[in-house]
Amino acid sequence: MALPRFMPSNANLVGMFRTLGPSLLRIGGNSVDKALWAASGAGQVAGQVAPPDVDALAGFSRACGWSVLYGVNLATSTPVLAAQEVAYAAKVLGSSLYGIEIGNEPDLYGGNYFQGWTLQAFEARWQQFRDAIARAVPGIVITGPADAGNIARWTVPFAQYATRQQIALLTQHYYRGSGQSPSATAAALISPDAALATDLAALSSAAAQVGVPFRLAETNSYYGGGAPGVSNSYASALWVIDHLFTIALGGGVGVNLHGGGNGAGYTPIADSNGTVVEARPEYYGLLLFTLAGQGKLLGTTFNFAGENNASAYAVQRADGSLSLVVVNKDASHTIGLTIDCGRNLNSATLMAMTASSLTATSGVQIQGAGVGVDGSFAPLAPYSLATSGSRVNCYVAPLSAALIHVI
Repeated sequence: MALPRFMPSNANLVGMFRTLGPSLLRIGGNSVDKALWAASGAGQVAGQVAPPDVDALAGFSRACGWSVLYGVNLATSTPVLAAQEVAYAAKVLGSSLYGIEIGNEPDLYGGNYFQGWTLQAFEARWQQFRDAIARAVPGIVITGPADAGNIARWTVPFAQYATRQQIALLTQHYYRGSGQSPSATAAALISPDAALATDLAALSSAAAQVGVPFRLAETNSYYGGGAPGVSNSYASALWVIDHLFTIALGGGVGVNLHGGGNGAGYTPIADSNGTVVEARPEYYGLLLFTLAGQGKLLGTTFNFAGENNASAYAVQRADGSLSLVVVNKDASHTIGLTIDCGRNLNSATLMAMTASSLTATSGVQIQGAGVGVDGSFAPLAPYSLATSGSRVNCYVAPLSAALIHVI
């Protein structure tokens, strides 16, 4: 918020967001708990959030058509300041404001802000802030708890404490592991993630018990900014497609990918003090996912003659057409597919996401096209596929992802 980043005049960043289509921007992260509301501030000052900063964010959200999940400082602010900030944000963001998040990763406050920190201490402090915010802006959507982990010990009991009377969305953070770990490799990133499935099952159960949806409101490959040469490599593009579909299949209603800056780690969009540098490989995985379109997520059965590191997903769109996404993470084997869609087909096309290698940090393309710094994207025409009854045949090259659209 203190950088010249989220403002309507930042045309390139607006373009990057618009290319992905309408979605939800989360203003969060550790800096939330280090920034205080300054009602008379001039804006773009580190450690502060001032009216001009929020004005710029509101203009940006309108320009790109995205909603905002807005975080406020729980650790070092006061209920009064938080309520004042939310009142101003609600006024200027208007219908662009999805909701409010109070604090960031409060399960870690004990090592950073408070001695003797407990779940009960968090709930008491959170309640003070929530009550003040709700008095200032009646009916405001509140989310939480935005925990770093600790689903069983923090997120689940918090959900039972807050219930749907106090939160409209249960939020959780998730990363594959540490970016500083020797095990944070490209090959590991594109391997199946059993821990994610376990966490999704726990979150789905906790959310259902209190009658609210859940969202991974902060996630990416490896925490600590990512693993250089891995989180910013083509592996992240293949990984993020699986990651998003797995969360959708696990009951999550959305994902926020942590990003920003131009370091050698994760961020879908690299920027230097707000100026767009490039679309990173991960952005291309997001783009392919969004090109599949919205609709009903269907189950798939994927059979191989041998062992393959591959996955397949299907979306039935509102117009009745199907989007099939196949991710081939095998480095040497082309997959020959016969797809049976269970009904007669009229036509089918294929678009492919490719790169030179799993560890490539540039040169990713979707259907022969890259994404410009302004979000411009002009892919070549999709390949036409022959159909026969309910079936269509195609090939998916090694280390590629295919988007197959059938009508």
